[in-house]
Amino acid sequence: MIKRPKIAVFPKAYMQALCKTGEMTVEEWIDMASVLPIDGLEFYCGFIELSELSNASKFRKMVEDKDLCIPMFCCSPDFTHPDSGFRKEQVEKEISWIEMTAQLGGSFCRVLSGQRRPELSEDDGLRLAAECIESCLPKAKELGVTLIIENHYKDDFWIYPEFAQKMSSFQKLVGSIDDPGFGVNYDPSNAFLAGDDPIELLDSILDRVLTMHASDRYLAEGTLEDLRREENVEGYASRLRHGEIGKGLNDYDAIFSRLAGRNFSGWISVEDGVDGMDQLARSVDFLIRKIGEHWK
Repeated sequence: MIKRPKIAVFPKAYMQALCKTGEMTVEEWIDMASVLPIDGLEFYCGFIELSELSNASKFRKMVEDKDLCIPMFCCSPDFTHPDSGFRKEQVEKEISWIEMTAQLGGSFCRVLSGQRRPELSEDDGLRLAAECIESCLPKAKELGVTLIIENHYKDDFWIYPEFAQKMSSFQKLVGSIDDPGFGVNYDPSNAFLAGDDPIELLDSILDRVLTMHASDRYLAEGTLEDLRREENVEGYASRLRHGEIGKGLNDYDAIFSRLAGRNFSGWISVEDGVDGMDQLARSVDFLIRKIGEHWK
């Protein structure tokens, strides 16, 4: 029997409501998302209600009562700050998030490199990021959690973009940490934002891909060059939009043919729905159809 990927969803449209304003509760998000034909929900470390570790078991039960699970915990440690004390605090935060991943019943906890601060050289930034990630691996192994690094654009609440945003830097960072407890969360849309070919990136790290963020991006106006001139502000530039999956720039047939050829059966988490739950449902349906076409 062929093992197919499983689908989770991420509350991309509700990050401000769940993480800043409190206008939406985690329970409300669980109720909304659980009606979709999915297998799990991806949680984010910035949820207001997850500021207390004790809440993790409560939300795990809510999700499991819907016959779902929380496979992935999306975290944004900032490991490239020049101050060693700040980096130590970020490692401690990531370790606490690893512990929360285990409390939530998850198997994968995201790490990042950190912000691309202008004063850092590539060598120094990659060295600092690798050192911090390696400091987190013992606790992850102890709890049965795998760390996954995303070819990321920018956390919603950061000033600078991801340090290892460019394919060459990302490849160097991934290649520098040879550990079975560490792999890649592949996001094809983010490669476009880095000026890279998402298929070329996938081919170069295919054997390290453990999970995936499925999304489709488009620019509401202007060009990618315009976008890059607006990088150093908090959050995403207004011209950048998440669109319905299957209607953007990504070639999901090319992506899925490669993943299926490698017998990938991990989690695919959907980053969509910015225009409502109906849009998210269409994106989920698109991915289910494409999985059926490529995993036969």
